[in-house]
Amino acid sequence: MYQKTTLDNGLRLVTSTMPHTRSVCISLFIGTGSRYESDAEAGTSHFIEHVLFKGSAKYPSPGEISAAIEGIGGILNGGTDKELTVYWCKVAQQHFALALDVLTDMLLHPRFDLEEITKERQVIIEEINMCKDSPSQEANMLIDGLLWPNHPLGRDVAGSRESVAGITREAMLDYLDRQYQPDNTVVAIAGNIQHQEAVNAVSQVMDDWTSHKPHASYSDYQPTLAQRVKIEKRDIEQSHLCLALTGLPLLHPQRFKLDLLNTVLGQGMSSRLFTEIRDRLGLVYSIHSYVEHFLDSGSLTIYAGVDTRNLTTAIKAILEQLNRIKETVPEAELSRARELSKGQLLLRMEDSHNVAGWMGGQETLTRRILTPEEVTAIIDAITAEELEKLARELIDGKRLRLAVVGPVAEDAPLEELLKL
Repeated sequence: MYQKTTLDNGLRLVTSTMPHTRSVCISLFIGTGSRYESDAEAGTSHFIEHVLFKGSAKYPSPGEISAAIEGIGGILNGGTDKELTVYWCKVAQQHFALALDVLTDMLLHPRFDLEEITKERQVIIEEINMCKDSPSQEANMLIDGLLWPNHPLGRDVAGSRESVAGITREAMLDYLDRQYQPDNTVVAIAGNIQHQEAVNAVSQVMDDWTSHKPHASYSDYQPTLAQRVKIEKRDIEQSHLCLALTGLPLLHPQRFKLDLLNTVLGQGMSSRLFTEIRDRLGLVYSIHSYVEHFLDSGSLTIYAGVDTRNLTTAIKAILEQLNRIKETVPEAELSRARELSKGQLLLRMEDSHNVAGWMGGQETLTRRILTPEEVTAIIDAITAEELEKLARELIDGKRLRLAVVGPVAEDAPLEELLKL
């Protein structure tokens, strides 16, 4: 059960009381991320997230912020995505007030010390370098660029080394002023706490937070004809590939069907990709698929790491599985996928951090929170015929995009394989 209160300043507070737990998790969701940035601003949302941990009015240094929470055995972290930014803290129930004080002081009274910004700029550039050194992560970055060319959705959330080097303190403060507004923020609290107690505490520290200007919207994505294959040649042991299709937006009525289709295809060791490509053919160690749903777009992506000598064979084998899933989904396989999806969801809901994330993410993006029971009912109602129909609609050779990182010639004739 979830309860929601909207403060006079537009701030939304959602809570879930979990009396069986000993913890409370507070998550502050801001409805902004990398897709809200211009090309010149690329990486600003992520940079701001880092800087908010570097000092606030009451906790003026990064050490004082971390010590305040770690000193009571808590966990403090944050994250930036393409459409959301989140700051969260999980503590034992008796330390709720301190956790709320630290998080809200970071959010409402950040120092933005120039010396700390200068140091953190280099930290972020090293983070970008680290991700680029990971061929699997680089393949995932490249596939985004093919799926959403010349659009913020196709960029690295952290930006590039060049864009991060050019982000000034003034630019961050301007972005903060535009996007960090109470009516663009959701406080999600889950754990051993009552709703009214949370409302009283949050109101006391956030009720006087006011909006200065309307927050900026995102740029719509308009599908365009673009490059289908991107190869980055590297002298490494494996080739890392991402094979992707355009998917469905977050509020699309068939999004849960695509989620379930993805479970059949590439989630877990009993999925088709794992049992066929790894277990039966022995071509890979790691293979899986995942879906992403954005406000106006989405994707279905398959990742695999493979010996370069077997790259073509692996791509053909994956495409064969995509073709097969359009033809039939046996009831026994559908039942397994249903139970896996429902079981994973319900297990996640035992943790206060996951519950806060479940509520906060939905409320921020859709202004509606589906309960796990509602989602499991939707999953139970999906039929094999519906999955097959959706597969035939979405799995089209013209939609395919392929990114490869490995010892492969950049002019290798891989595009000719992209047929279904």
